Amino acid sequence: MVFVVNLLLETGSVAVRDVICDGACREMGEEERASQTCLVFPYRGVFVRRIGDEDVVAEPNQVLLFNRDEAYRVSHPVAGGDACLSVAMPEALLAELVPDTHCTKAPAFAFDRQKLQIDARAQALVALLRHGLATGTAEMLEGETLALTLVRRALGRRTASVSSSSYGRRKLADRAKLVLSSDLARRWTLGEIAAETGVSPVYLTQVFQQVEGVPLYRYQLRLRLAKALDLLGDYDDLTALGLELGFSSHSHFSAAFRQAYGRTPAEFQRFVGLR
Repeated sequence: MVFVVNLLLETGSVAVRDVICDGACREMGEEERASQTCLVFPYRGVFVRRIGDEDVVAEPNQVLLFNRDEAYRVSHPVAGGDACLSVAMPEALLAELVPDTHCTKAPAFAFDRQKLQIDARAQALVALLRHGLATGTAEMLEGETLALTLVRRALGRRTASVSSSSYGRRKLADRAKLVLSSDLARRWTLGEIAAETGVSPVYLTQVFQQVEGVPLYRYQLRLRLAKALDLLGDYDDLTALGLELGFSSHSHFSAAFRQAYGRTPAEFQRFVGLR
């Protein structure tokens, strides 16, 4: 795999990196180890991370939690590679920010899980931080503050979602995520997704709702909107962007975006300095 890493911000409190991977390794790759404890926010594409015998699907509705020196392996079952925003902080600072329910603090700080689900506000903060630092519209102090806010939002007791479902049900939900991620613009039917995952439509809807806390259609909408956040800087014609992501019209796209992020796509472009 080929990585491109762009350092967007580095201070004594936080380091923010934009990490882009070509995703050439479709099978599980060689063992890697994180050089520092960090939070990784996928904002484009999808990949699978394995720690021990546990796999998790990494996509824009999740934050992945990396512990320093912890071994893991990665695969890209869906073509296209991925891009993530990595936020690293000293472990002493993370110990102040992270609720006890998500980590251990003795004898040293460590996350006690692989991932957490994040909400639309956290996704918007990822885009705001990345675009602000990349374009230079966010100064150092603002970047540090946004990074701390993002970590609090992603890991806060009230906003982070932890699934208590069985291993088999989580694996089924992960298979459905990979199906949706394989073609975000496609207007999937429930029967098509169920056929791809090998279960009945009724069972799939029940399990996915239990594991993820949202129905399949809303999860697909979140994936499309997260993709829109990533692509806003590349489009002058926002109608074309919405249609390419599977929305039925510009008004449909704009209304869904505003409901999720509090601004229309055009307003968000201006807010983060993309136009």
